[in-house]
Amino acid sequence: MREEKKVLLRCEHLVKEFPVDRKRAVHAVSDISLEIYEGECLALVGESGCGKSTLGRTLIQLHEPTSGKVFFRDAEISAMKPAQFAQYRRQMQMIFQDPYASLDPRMTVRDIIAEPLVTHKVCESKEAVTARVLELMDAVGVPREFLYRYPHQFSGGQRQRIGIARAVALNPSLVICDEPVSALDVSVQSQVLNLLKDIQANYGLTYLFISHDLSVVRFISNRVCVMFLGKICEIGDSETIYRDPVHPYTKFLMNAIPIANPHLREQEKTLLEGEIPSPIDPPKGCRFHTRCPYATDRCRAEEPALREVKGRQVACHLV
Repeated sequence: MREEKKVLLRCEHLVKEFPVDRKRAVHAVSDISLEIYEGECLALVGESGCGKSTLGRTLIQLHEPTSGKVFFRDAEISAMKPAQFAQYRRQMQMIFQDPYASLDPRMTVRDIIAEPLVTHKVCESKEAVTARVLELMDAVGVPREFLYRYPHQFSGGQRQRIGIARAVALNPSLVICDEPVSALDVSVQSQVLNLLKDIQANYGLTYLFISHDLSVVRFISNRVCVMFLGKICEIGDSETIYRDPVHPYTKFLMNAIPIANPHLREQEKTLLEGEIPSPIDPPKGCRFHTRCPYATDRCRAEEPALREVKGRQVACHLV
C-alpha cells in the first residue's frame, strides 16, 4: 500500500505585488497554489526575475501576501498576528544566496549561530548556547577553533556552512534554500550540496530549493516546480520532468543544459529567443505566449489552468 504524503506547507491563490506608483505594481507572484510535502526537496526553477525568491519569502511570511492563504500543518499562518505567528516562525528558516552579505561582519561565528537560539530563548545559559553552537559547527564541518573568528576570515564556502548552521539551529521543519550555491566556486558547490543532503537526512528537514542551475536541481530535488513571470508552468517529479518535459518553456530550459559529451556539443539547439515581458505589465492569456513559437490565438486570450498531464501538472493549452 502506497504511503500517503503529508503536506507540511501549502498556499492557495497566493499573490504578491510590489507597488510602483498609485496605478502600477510589480506582479511578482500571481495566483499560485502549491503544496510542499514533509521530508521532500521541492525545487523552484526559472529565469531570473520570475518570482522564485519572492514566492519563497512570502511562503514563510518574510513578505506579507497581497492576497491568498498560506497554511503550515493546516494552521493559516498568513492570517496570524506576529505574536501568534512566533511559535511557527522558528519552524521555518532560510539559507540566503550571498554568504558575504547574509552574515553580520561585526559578529563572531559563535554569536551568528547563537542568534536564533538567544532570540527564541532555547537554551538556559550561555554555556548551553556555546555547547549547542559547537555541536552545530561540528555538523556543518567548521572547525571548533574558529568559534570566535569573524566572517571576513572565512572563504565563501565556509561562510555558507555557517549560514547553514544558523538555519538549522532551532531544529526547523522547513528550510528555504535561496540559491545557496550560486555565489560559490564550482569546486565548492558540490561540497555544500552534499552537506545540505546530509543535513536534511540527519535533521529530518524539508527543503524548498530555489535555483536557476538545472544540474544542481536534478542532483538535490525530489520534485521540480517551473516558474515563468510569477506563474507555475509545470510541476512534477524531478526524473519525470527531466526525462520528458511537457510545457514548451520547460523544454527550452532543459534544452539549454550544457552537454557533458564534447562530441555532441556541435549539435544545433533550439534556444529561447526574445525578452521576458515586464512584470509590471504582464501579457494577457498565457504569460509565455510572447516567447512561445507554438502560441495560438487561444494562448493570447485565455490563461491556461494547471491540470494533470502525463503524471504531472502543466499549465498549457497545447498539451
